[in-house]
Amino acid sequence: MGLAPILIVDDESEMRSALSHALTRSGFSVESAVSGTDALVKIKKDPVSLVITDLKMPEMSGMELIGALKKLKPEIAVIVITAFGSIHNAVEAMQAGAADYLLKPFSFETLVATVKKVLGDAAGMGEARSSKSGGRFQATVKTLVTQDSKLIDILSLAKSVATSRSTILIQGESGTGKELLAAYIHEHSGYQDEPYVALNCAALPDTLAESELFGHEKGAFTGAVGRKMGKFELAKYGTVVLDEISEMTPPLQAKLLRVLQEREIDRIGGSRPVSMNARVVAISNVDLKKAVSAGKFREDLYYRINVIPFTIPPLRERKGDIPLLVAYFLEKFCQMNRRDMLKISNTALSRMTNKHWKGNIRELENTIERAVLISNGPELLPEHLFFDPADMDCSSEPAIAIQAGMTVREMEKKLITKTLQEVDDNRTRAAELLGISIRTLRNKLKEYKEELEASQAETAVQSG
Repeated sequence: MGLAPILIVDDESEMRSALSHALTRSGFSVESAVSGTDALVKIKKDPVSLVITDLKMPEMSGMELIGALKKLKPEIAVIVITAFGSIHNAVEAMQAGAADYLLKPFSFETLVATVKKVLGDAAGMGEARSSKSGGRFQATVKTLVTQDSKLIDILSLAKSVATSRSTILIQGESGTGKELLAAYIHEHSGYQDEPYVALNCAALPDTLAESELFGHEKGAFTGAVGRKMGKFELAKYGTVVLDEISEMTPPLQAKLLRVLQEREIDRIGGSRPVSMNARVVAISNVDLKKAVSAGKFREDLYYRINVIPFTIPPLRERKGDIPLLVAYFLEKFCQMNRRDMLKISNTALSRMTNKHWKGNIRELENTIERAVLISNGPELLPEHLFFDPADMDCSSEPAIAIQAGMTVREMEKKLITKTLQEVDDNRTRAAELLGISIRTLRNKLKEYKEELEASQAETAVQSG
């Protein structure tokens, strides 16, 4: 790929080998280091495009490596690897300058997508990064922050179709980032220097809607003192975004259908049609297919705008993004309000991860902004979040059935078994969640296996 090697830093040989194999198979050049100290020696000696490091390592931790690397070669991006139990450390690493993090267990596909995203070599450029490397935070920049594999796939497809002029439909719940995806498509369309015109259909007064969209000629109606260009004309070869398109009135839907079919518009009071060259992106937080069935949206218009459809997943389906978003918004609002960079307590982060987030990312952003404004110390605490207990999502907690007369040993076995199921049999992560060593976990599993084999042997003898 013409890049300097990626350096993998991990004290576990199995992890180094697995990561190296996955990245090499994807065409990357890979080097490895057994410790942070070893990594720094190699970085001083040879060029490196990216560092992937575990956070928990003896001698020099991943956090210490990030600090040393930012002093030595701040231009080198860092991806940290962490388990769910130490996710707070991942947020700290992002604040310290890491570009992204991987939450164990992760698939090789997620690894490769994250690496490509950070290196800027793939379509999944959701700018999931720490803005420390880019100087002062630009709060006006529209940024999709993600490491979610589904959303990365959406970004990849969006980038690949962005250069076409086909109409795009973006659906999803309120607050998921639909308008950000529209802006992302515009930025990769090849016409990013042309106007980006966004219009909220729900905010259009019925009497002015047609004029706003299509324009009018002088004298077309009372008060039309001059020619006015509509949004489609103003966009030229750029992008017209029709937000909340489900709220468009039936007469306006019919006129929009003609515009999309004929690629031309009729100004009010005009004598001839005008060519329409803009790309149209329709946005809806309502399921338009259901709106069609309910008779609230034209079926022919639905099929006309549904040429390239996207559905953005809600935040509750991308919980791995929550710590990343927390770090991003924490930095944003600390800088906007000229506050020293705040840390977030483990308890507060855990509560944010387990919240249902009905308002999705917009609600999360508002929560962080409010917490930054009311906090009076160096750390965000649960009392700064103002959560309603009813909004907490406990579905991620392991459900263990407790029965009267159950022994502590039986309860322990159920807890270990359930935890292993929750983490897809990842023993390292299970041990971290249970608060025991991996050796203790192995010994427990060995005991359970021996008990099962002894019970089966006894049953066989009795049956014989």
